[in-house]
Amino acid sequence: MTRRGRVTVTSPQTAVVLTARRGGVVAAPRRLTTDERARAMSIRRAQLRIAAVTLAGGVLLLVGLPLLLDAAPVLLAGRLLDVPVAWLAVAVLPYPTLALLGRRQLRRAEEAERPLTASSPRDAPQERPVTAPSPRDALRGPS
Repeated sequence: MTRRGRVTVTSPQTAVVLTARRGGVVAAPRRLTTDERARAMSIRRAQLRIAAVTLAGGVLLLVGLPLLLDAAPVLLAGRLLDVPVAWLAVAVLPYPTLALLGRRQLRRAEEAERPLTASSPRDAPQERPVTAPSPRDALRGPS
């Protein structure tokens, strides 16, 4: 019977870090220029505004719907397939609405980046130096 060596299972990110510790080359991240920093801060502010509006919409839905049902008892009287409409509104309505809010958030956050990054000189394809082995190489081990 042959005995196999130990097999380590790691995520690709962990594999890259472990490879760097074993002597792989890791490049320090480059610093942003003044223009790039201003552009990044502008994008961040725009995305935070969008996130705040999305969060307010989610809170309004999750807090406002039960309050609305409590304030308007006529909404509690309705039934659909012998199930109170209020139950359906609280149990079913929030999930697709939150999914739509999330989709809207993502789309608007990406749109906030487009006009600012379209003029970036870094958008042109550039060759990047290889600084560390790919995660697949690190997972394969020695050949």
